[in-house]
Amino acid sequence: MAERDGTPPQDGTGGDGLDEEAAWARIVAAYEDGPEDGQASWPEAENVPDEEDSGQDRSPLNDGIPVIPRAFVVRAPAPGPRDYEADDEDEGHFVPPEPPPLPQADVTTKFAWLAVVGGPVLLVLYVLLQQPVPWWAMVVGVGGFLGGFGTLVARMRDRDEEDDDPHGGAVV
Repeated sequence: MAERDGTPPQDGTGGDGLDEEAAWARIVAAYEDGPEDGQASWPEAENVPDEEDSGQDRSPLNDGIPVIPRAFVVRAPAPGPRDYEADDEDEGHFVPPEPPPLPQADVTTKFAWLAVVGGPVLLVLYVLLQQPVPWWAMVVGVGGFLGGFGTLVARMRDRDEEDDDPHGGAVV
């Protein structure tokens, strides 16, 4: 009646009459033992006769069940692009041409770039140094960025004025 009360029996069987420790001991003892002589270690349904023993047709569609090949040949891959070996001839060292010089920027463009970069850098320095940001630093940082950005956008050219092609080269 101990099973019905919800209290386990005191014999250590867990209530179902089986000794759990003895069952685990049998499993552990049989773990390293192989199958008995003449006994297969897998079910009889999985026993497949060897090709020499069977004497039957081992075609891929034998009785509607395809035969799985048991061995395959591994061949070396065909030569590819990584197998290419360069000739030992030296074709000469490539020296790129000198790039054209950068156009000279005027003073307004230089100050605009200084404001676009310098404004946020000023604010980031106050944050990194953990100092309170005074109102004038906020105005200089935000105003400098916005003013420099606006100046650069306003001075941006649409296309070269010397360009004689009004279509931009896309003529059909």
